Amino acid sequence: MKKSLIALAFGTLALGIAEFVMMGILPDVAQSLGVSIPEAGHLISAYAMGVCCGAPLLVVVHKYPLKNILLALACIILLGSTMSALSVNYGMLLAARFISGLPHGAYFGVASIVAVRLADESHKTGAVSIMVAGMTVANLFGVPLATGLSSHLSWRFPFILVMFVSLIVLYYIWKWVPGVGALPDNGFRHQFAFLKKGAPWLILSATMMANGGIFCWYSYISPLLTVDGGFAAEALPALMIAAGFGMVVGNLASGRLCDRHRPGRVVATTQCIAIAALLLVFLLADYGWVSAVLMVVCTGCLFAVSSPQQFLILKYAPGGELLGGASIQIAFNIGNALGAFCGGLPIAYGLTPRYAALVGVPFVIAGLLSIIVFSKKYESKEAAA
Repeated sequence: MKKSLIALAFGTLALGIAEFVMMGILPDVAQSLGVSIPEAGHLISAYAMGVCCGAPLLVVVHKYPLKNILLALACIILLGSTMSALSVNYGMLLAARFISGLPHGAYFGVASIVAVRLADESHKTGAVSIMVAGMTVANLFGVPLATGLSSHLSWRFPFILVMFVSLIVLYYIWKWVPGVGALPDNGFRHQFAFLKKGAPWLILSATMMANGGIFCWYSYISPLLTVDGGFAAEALPALMIAAGFGMVVGNLASGRLCDRHRPGRVVATTQCIAIAALLLVFLLADYGWVSAVLMVVCTGCLFAVSSPQQFLILKYAPGGELLGGASIQIAFNIGNALGAFCGGLPIAYGLTPRYAALVGVPFVIAGLLSIIVFSKKYESKEAAA
C-alpha cells in the first residue's frame, strides 16, 4: 500500500472522529451545557452545514496544487477541533462545529482525485476505499476512545484527540504525498458544467436521501441503545467499536465488489439491506443485543456505499472533478443534517428513540429509487456499449 494513500487516510481519520464523535458524547454534552438531547443534536447539523458551505469554496482554489490545498484543509481541521475543545458555552461550540465541518467535503473531493491519480487503472475504486478507510477506522477505534474519554474525563477530551491527529495529518501529507499539481484550468463556468447532466443529480440524490435515512437513526444511537435497548452508559464505548467494525467491513467489501460489479448495483443492493435493517431496529429495539447487531449492519451499509458513490461522481463529472468529489460530501452531510433533525422530531414529542429508525425508512427508499434510475439509465447503457 502506498504511503501517500495512508497519509490521505489519516486525514479522513481526523474528519471521522470530528464528525461522528458527537453521536457518542451527545448526552454528556447536553448535560454539561444544560441543553436537551434534540438541541444537542443541532451540533451534528452544524457540522453538516459547515461541510455544505466549505466544499463549494474549492472552485476558488482550483488553480492551486492539490497537495497545497490538502495542507490548508488540515490546518482548518486543527482550528475547528481546538475551538471545540475550548468552547465555554453552547453557542461557541455550535460555531466551532460549523468551522470543523468546513474542510470535510473539500478534503474528500481533493483526496479522492489524488487517490485516483496515484492508483492503477484497475484499482481506482480500491484506492478511494483506502482513502475512505480512515473514516471507518475512526469509528472503529477513534470514536470509542473519544466516547470513553468523555465518559471518564470530559467531553472536551475527544476534541483534544482530534487536535493531535490533525498535527499528524499535516506531517504525513507534507512528508508522504507527492507534489500533485493543480487540475487543468478550464475556467470557472466549466467546473459546473457536469451539473447540467442527469447522472450526477441522481447520484447526489441517492447519497443525500439514503445516507440521511440512516442518520435519522444513527444520530441518536446512544439514547436508543440505553433507553430502548437497556444498555448501561458504560457499555457505549464497546458498542461504538462494534459500529466501527461494521463500517470497516462495509467499506472494504464494497471496494472489492465494485471491482467485479457495477458500482450502482452495489449501492442499490446495500440500500435494500439498510431498509430492512432500519425496520427491524424499530420493531426489535427492546431486544438490546439484537439492536446492537442491527447497528453493525446499518453502519456497514452506511460505508458500503461511500467509495462507490465517491468514485461514480468523479466518473460522471468530467472537467468538474474537484467540485464533484466535494459535492458528494455536501449531499452526504445535507442528508446528515436532515436526518439528525427529522430523527429528533419524534423524540422531541415524547416518543422513544426507536422511532428515529422508522423516520429514516422513507428517506432510504427515496435514495434507492434514485440509484435504480441511475443504474438503468446510465450504467446499463454504458455496459452494453
